[in-house]
Amino acid sequence: MRSHGVAEEELFSFFTSVREKDRRYRHVLSSMCSLPHPVAVRAMNLFIESNLGDPGLFEGTASLEALLVERLGSLMHLPEACGYATSGGTESNLQALRMARRDASVRSPNVIVPESAHFSFEKACEILCLEMRVAPSGDGYRMDAEAAASLADKNTIALVGVAGTTEYGVVDPIAALADIAVDKGIALHVDAAFGGLVLPFLPEAPLFDFQLDGVTSISVDPHKMGMSTIPVGCLLTRDPSMLCSLNVDTPYLTVKQEFTLAGTRSGGAVAGALAVIEHLGRDGFTTVVAECMANHRRLTDGMAALGYPVLAEPEVNVAAFDCPLSPEGWQVSRTRHGHMRIVCMPHITTTIIEEFLKDIGDMHV
Repeated sequence: MRSHGVAEEELFSFFTSVREKDRRYRHVLSSMCSLPHPVAVRAMNLFIESNLGDPGLFEGTASLEALLVERLGSLMHLPEACGYATSGGTESNLQALRMARRDASVRSPNVIVPESAHFSFEKACEILCLEMRVAPSGDGYRMDAEAAASLADKNTIALVGVAGTTEYGVVDPIAALADIAVDKGIALHVDAAFGGLVLPFLPEAPLFDFQLDGVTSISVDPHKMGMSTIPVGCLLTRDPSMLCSLNVDTPYLTVKQEFTLAGTRSGGAVAGALAVIEHLGRDGFTTVVAECMANHRRLTDGMAALGYPVLAEPEVNVAAFDCPLSPEGWQVSRTRHGHMRIVCMPHITTTIIEEFLKDIGDMHV
């Protein structure tokens, strides 16, 4: 640390020069986050000092968190869902498995996850000392429900399904998994961190939420397709007792028990997430998702014309291609199978897609 501080103008001149390294975002085709909506930024700034780690000190912000949970619960067809704002899908997924472990009296518990599961489940299982059993994918990179059922035994405490996989954008057979969960009396957690704010706004989408009796918890991230400031996710549960089972004593706070994982939690990010939901409403989100899906289709059509048809026929705006090219100046990523992966987020416009296809075409020739 310097002995003397830096003048504000000098400091922000330095920050501005560093920020320029991040301004290539329009060519970032691999991110599941996007530019935050202006109302999210404005709302966050209003609550910049709010800490939901001690909600009694920020009762107004706590009321916004409750409203955010209600809005997302309603979107998942359960307005009375219990939940809280997390830092994102990793925390939500960890807490979901933690609830399942608390609820089941099993000495050597295991959970069944799809081959396509986000890497957060590997971390969660390591932290919680859970055996992670991986169900293979069937056709189209979706979880094989029959294989998942065959992996279950008396020590299985939870199933996991993904609604909008990170790599291929597909939805696992959640309805079939829900039937298995009910039949075996185990929890079913749906990782809808990405798809949770896409699927409800599509004309046709597979069932994945609390409409299915077997679904016990859902993770959804407003900082992804919700265009909120980072970080803010949400964990929703069907039964309030599930979250309450995680309570620990917090004697020196204004509340005496908390079930959250993190202590300090940003109230500003919660306000930003709710602001976008309230501002856009269902019609606004439907428009945003329709635009993303239109660009997604233009991308897949263009890549197919170049000889790289989309893999897996995704339900959401994530696409993977068996394409070895790496166009200069563009940020794409690769799946675990080496396939090119692109996400058509709200900041990715039709013009950007056309520029990318031209560059790929020039390389292809």
